[in-house]
Amino acid sequence: MIGSTRSVRVFAYRKPVDMRRGFDGLYALVLEELGRDPLNGDIFVFVSKDRRRAKALMWDGTGLCLFSKRLEVGRFVRLTDPAPGTELQMTVTELQLLLEGSHAIGKTALSPAILDTSCLA
Repeated sequence: MIGSTRSVRVFAYRKPVDMRRGFDGLYALVLEELGRDPLNGDIFVFVSKDRRRAKALMWDGTGLCLFSKRLEVGRFVRLTDPAPGTELQMTVTELQLLLEGSHAIGKTALSPAILDTSCLA
């Protein structure tokens, strides 16, 4: 599975992406569209317009990794539903479900909300 045992954040890009994009094109999307640093260890997921292909971009500490999956049967869940912002944050487990074809991703809260501990101090 993508990632490791450490805590990793996963961000899915909600707009369809041209899967001809490689490292540099997806890197630019993360910087310009999501406003995030692609070199911080998070995983960034992109799905094609026909939802048969997906790519994940991740910095592993030594270089950028680009993982790709093409479905032979079925389609990935639609991440393009109207929602505020252009990203959907998920857990590594939710990423696994997305890549395995689950239709619950992005529609049902599968993980508890992250507790904001700054107000507890």
